[in-house]
Amino acid sequence: MDLRQLPALNALKTFEAAARHESFSRAADELFVTHGAVSHQIRALEDELGTPLFLREGKRVRLTDTGCRYAKDVRAALMTLADATREVREGQRARRLVVSSMSSFSARWITPRIGRFIERHPEIDLELLSTNALTDFTRDDVDVGIRFGPGRYPDLHVEPLLDEIAFPVCAPTFAGGALPKTPAELAASPRLLRSDDQMWRTWFEAAGLSGVPEPRRGVLYQDSSNLLQAAIDGQGIALIRRSIATHELAAGHLVRLFEIDAPNASSYWFVCPPPLFASARVQAFRTWLLEEVERFRAQFTARPSPSDAR
Repeated sequence: MDLRQLPALNALKTFEAAARHESFSRAADELFVTHGAVSHQIRALEDELGTPLFLREGKRVRLTDTGCRYAKDVRAALMTLADATREVREGQRARRLVVSSMSSFSARWITPRIGRFIERHPEIDLELLSTNALTDFTRDDVDVGIRFGPGRYPDLHVEPLLDEIAFPVCAPTFAGGALPKTPAELAASPRLLRSDDQMWRTWFEAAGLSGVPEPRRGVLYQDSSNLLQAAIDGQGIALIRRSIATHELAAGHLVRLFEIDAPNASSYWFVCPPPLFASARVQAFRTWLLEEVERFRAQFTARPSPSDAR
């Protein structure tokens, strides 16, 4: 085929994003363009191909059968192109390793431990990318991601790292040191808010108290690291993930309240594009990371259980 007859690359990238999301609006957000720009690109592509790729149903769209087949092939071709581009870039940054993770996990779990990796691998230039946005390996210049979620990440190499639980913590001086002695007392204490979960309700159910509402007043924290800092500063009681709280508990900046855990459906996962998995720098980071995970597990397994109340 004459390559000059191929649709424009921008149109194919727009189509791939719209097909993956089955939403022009989400594709527009991902590509940092307007909804109208996506719609125009898709319409022009359909005109060029002479067939509809989407069915428009009011404000919703869904792929036609032809669109489904074409989306699969276009995505495979774009992934091949992305891999080829990555290989070329590899020669320019063979020493550089870019690792993406949630801001809270990067600040509270990776950073206190990363010195051991740097000492072991001075030949690697490590870049820690702290972001709560999901990495798109076909677009972002990232080698490894540490994701917190269900573990379903198509087209990537995925390995489990850590299961997660949550429990309440506060500063030892909170309320003048008069800390709650029962979960019922905790329910009446100032509790800090997270914006994206209902974990307080889950924790109270685990404690045998149903119907305790989520906090409604106060600062709404988007990031767990900021939430933890607020607890350290004595602003209230935080329900925090174990991986985020452990370092501050060991340092005495926080105390844990009660031997009751709230289970979490999400876990931490090591992810990377399959072509990168065998690279020396990714393997070096993976080996170190798994060692640190085992060290962390040993620490909280060996640590005596907290008392029923502080």
